Amino acid sequence: MRVLVTGGAGFIGSHLSEKLLGQGHRVAIMDDLNDFYSPARKRENLALIRGAGPVAFYEGDICDAAAVTRAFAEHQPEAVIHLAARAGVRPSLEAPLLYERVNVGGTMVLLEAARTAGVAKFVFASSSSIYGIANRVPFSEADQVNLPVSPYAATKIAGEKICFTYSHLYGIKTVCLRFFTVYGPRQRPDLAIRKFTELMLAGKRIPVYGDGSTGRDYTFVEDIVQGILAALACDCSYEVFNLGNSSPVTLRAMVETLEDCIGTKAQIDRLPDQPGDVPITYADTSKARRLLGYEPRTTFREGIAKFLAWHHSTERPMAVGARL
Repeated sequence: MRVLVTGGAGFIGSHLSEKLLGQGHRVAIMDDLNDFYSPARKRENLALIRGAGPVAFYEGDICDAAAVTRAFAEHQPEAVIHLAARAGVRPSLEAPLLYERVNVGGTMVLLEAARTAGVAKFVFASSSSIYGIANRVPFSEADQVNLPVSPYAATKIAGEKICFTYSHLYGIKTVCLRFFTVYGPRQRPDLAIRKFTELMLAGKRIPVYGDGSTGRDYTFVEDIVQGILAALACDCSYEVFNLGNSSPVTLRAMVETLEDCIGTKAQIDRLPDQPGDVPITYADTSKARRLLGYEPRTTFREGIAKFLAWHHSTERPMAVGARL
């Protein structure tokens, strides 16, 4: 199958692109290599992908309709996996218009290109953030998602609704995947696990917002990729699935796990709760298990060990006493 992966040079996208190539798909990547974090790291990811097989790369903005049209015309994708986005709750508070332009406008540009090109399948990366401050856990796809508490979450809700509209009107088979706090090798440097690891290894203090009781359903990147591939193969007109681990970890427990695995005690700066943050994310994955065969297999400690092994091999030696 000819597949176009947007955001394919990023954290999740690079793992996914390698796996697609390994399965024999013809892969193209569209990524603008923006400076949300180091473009050099994304180019390193591209090099790793090319090591897995031939890949076409289009450096461009998904909001640029002409650039998107060229990529579609040249690669002629049968499926689009749309991972490109401005990511993160907290940065969206600072630049809401940018998030709207990329996450909503860019998604519409891609859907319109897919409609024009006759693309059969569209997979959209949504987020657990859309559940906002939920009234119950675990979060189910049947829950109402009308109360987002960050611009990022609101743009992801909008993306899901636009996907439904295009599926309904034009018959594009579409799956929206709500990712729950993905972590692992190549993780973005702004995300807590990587950020805390690097600060701890440098002997610096880590910023902890709140009392440490907030919980996140950390999901290892290999498990997320397995879910994306299953969604690609899912024969449906429009569906929404949670992809999580169904096992929330508190912020306090996350820091303790890092301390144990790295072999050093964290120096903590206690800070107030952040606007836009939610108290817990917790995925009900029963629908994904039933319809996609989704089965996350990586425990949190196993995932942290894999992340630290990667970090050790690529970044710098670990602190003395590290225990993987």
